[in-house]
Amino acid sequence: MTPAAIETFFARLAADNPEPATELDHSDAFTLLVAVVLSAQATDAGVNRATKGLFAAASTPAAMVALGEAAIRDHIRTIGLFNTKARNVLALSAALVADHAGTVPHDRDALEALPGVGRKTANVVLNEVFGDETCAVDTHIFRVANRTGLAPGATPRAVEDGLTARTPPAYRRHAHHWLLLHGRYVCLARRPRCFACRVSDLCRFTPKTPAPATA
Repeated sequence: MTPAAIETFFARLAADNPEPATELDHSDAFTLLVAVVLSAQATDAGVNRATKGLFAAASTPAAMVALGEAAIRDHIRTIGLFNTKARNVLALSAALVADHAGTVPHDRDALEALPGVGRKTANVVLNEVFGDETCAVDTHIFRVANRTGLAPGATPRAVEDGLTARTPPAYRRHAHHWLLLHGRYVCLARRPRCFACRVSDLCRFTPKTPAPATA
């Protein structure tokens, strides 16, 4: 995709949704961090259902440590990998209390040192909480970047680096959310909704998916 096409691509997504935001329910940096950790191999809707009770019981690192692994596990058992995630939530909460005075650090290395936190999770927190121009490449963004020709890459990191290099400065702050939402609701994995896509004329995917036949 040419630089001019990329500019138009993001301008259209921005016009439709000027202030995009995560769909994970949270009240602060800690609850967002926990929600993102829990979201691996789970839907945002499923995570939100699980965290409603969890955050009512414990919304700070100290409270989460006091709640304990068994109770955390009971709150999140409806989402995938809940045993491992419960251990990680407890461990990262303990680390925040011990090493960061109970606050979520504005530092990539410190975030990635927390149990259960990888580059993608750190990118989400840095972007959503601190306003950094990071792009967390999930399955949706990976698909959109490759399918459209926006920033092709064989790995999530390659796609992230491509997006970082090719996204115009004016759009870097919200690029992550625009691409994620576009992949979640329009550029679907099995049957992309090309007929309803605002950027279909800029996209290299062929053949375009036609609108469903009407009776």
